[in-house]
Amino acid sequence: MMNIERAHKLRKQLTDAERRLWQILRGRRLSSMKFRRQQSIGPFVADFVCFERQLVLELDGGQHSEQELDDEARTRWLEAKGYRVLRFWNNDVLANPEGVARAIVDFLKSPPPEDPSPQPSPEWRGR
Repeated sequence: MMNIERAHKLRKQLTDAERRLWQILRGRRLSSMKFRRQQSIGPFVADFVCFERQLVLELDGGQHSEQELDDEARTRWLEAKGYRVLRFWNNDVLANPEGVARAIVDFLKSPPPEDPSPQPSPEWRGR
């Protein structure tokens, strides 16, 4: 199944935690940022993404321990493409949605990391 078809299917089958977080994110309710749910990005389908801030939100359930290596590889791939990734446990979203929302807002307020690619020193460029 292609990612776009998979994303469409996943949008119709949100978990309780995804549904709860979507209530917080939808309609620019959080810091006036537009989030999309179950969005295809490269070979992956992100739970939620804000393209404007290149922020991916991922929710992890009980199966996370079995998928930890896959999740780490996915995070590295997304970060290499310029995205920042925040992960939350499903039970945190369900038990403390306000705390999760506050963590996302705080993250959105923080400046993005500087480009880690090395730049030649001014002396080097002049030679």
